[in-house]
Amino acid sequence: MDGEGEKKQVRVTVLNQSFTLITTGDPREMEELANQVDDLMNSIARRSPNLDSTRVAVFAALHLADQIRIREEKLQSRIREIGAVLEDAIKAGEDADG
Repeated sequence: MDGEGEKKQVRVTVLNQSFTLITTGDPREMEELANQVDDLMNSIARRSPNLDSTRVAVFAALHLADQIRIREEKLQSRIREIGAVLEDAIKAGEDADG
């Protein structure tokens, strides 16, 4: 979503509950995100049928937060790798000029 533009309402269903959301981006993207959250929450609910919807939502949020953390760590590692390659290339260029 680009954060700009006309606001649009999107109707989604998550864990058998309907929600009307507002987006300024592509409504299909919001629908896809809602479908992914719905799939995750239904998967958790199937594995733990005694959980109420609030606990299912908390477990889903924790799962998603963990996925974000893992991706951030991988991204930071990749940034460090690219930085090291750039430093080596700059040093090699300076050595060749020197």
